Amino acid sequence: MAARPLPLAQANLKRVRAVFADVDGTLTTDGRLTSTVLRAIEWLVAHRVQVVLVSGRSSSWGECWSRQLPVAGVIVENGAMAWVREGDRMKKHFAQAASVRARNRVRLGRVVALAMKKVKGSRLSTDSLGREVDLAIDHSEDAHVGVKGVDALEAILHEHGVTAVRSSVHVNCWIGDFDKRSAVKDFLRQQWNEALEGADPRYVYVGDSFNDAPMFEAFSLSVGVANVMDVLDRLDAPPKFVTRAREGRGFCELVDAIARAQKRGGPS
Repeated sequence: MAARPLPLAQANLKRVRAVFADVDGTLTTDGRLTSTVLRAIEWLVAHRVQVVLVSGRSSSWGECWSRQLPVAGVIVENGAMAWVREGDRMKKHFAQAASVRARNRVRLGRVVALAMKKVKGSRLSTDSLGREVDLAIDHSEDAHVGVKGVDALEAILHEHGVTAVRSSVHVNCWIGDFDKRSAVKDFLRQQWNEALEGADPRYVYVGDSFNDAPMFEAFSLSVGVANVMDVLDRLDAPPKFVTRAREGRGFCELVDAIARAQKRGGPS
């Protein structure tokens, strides 16, 4: 059995220079971004700690966040693509070539339709029209499929060679060998000419769900907001540390801890 996460107070955050953060259930509280979370992000950026969002949400969400929030980049569709600002323009970087994406998307659509036909109540997420690579089946945002239904969806998709990983709201489905971890490594190399290797004290990842497991494993400073404990026993890799507070309040707890460790006045 994997080790349970340690309290956040035991994390050494003195050298943190970038925070990579999931969004749903990590920055949001009951599905909403609060002013407290926005202030926490602004505090990080003002103190030269960069913020990169890493989400299962769609390309269209990613463009919106990258244009309107003070973030260094936004990785979306579980690593399929990233939005970054280069000069005065926003640009997209994909994990796969256009021809591969087009071929895979046709096959993906067929398999997802088959899976949804077999699982009562399942349907595509409302943001699927804004997705360029993956697809998402809603299980807890506007639909209520239940744990057994989600398990069945994942089993069908896996049987047909589709990667399927649930977030706190969706089952994200794609064809290809990318995920959040590979996308973050590409982002670091391409945008900052850096690498994520070993116990690196400069980078923190914070998340809450199944699709965050590759990041919890990759980062020596990986943090779960408290609601990660709801699914801890089913995670392939747990976070190294955990906050006391859930969802967005847990993210703010992390930012306050960074401020204290670096002896700076925090946002709250």
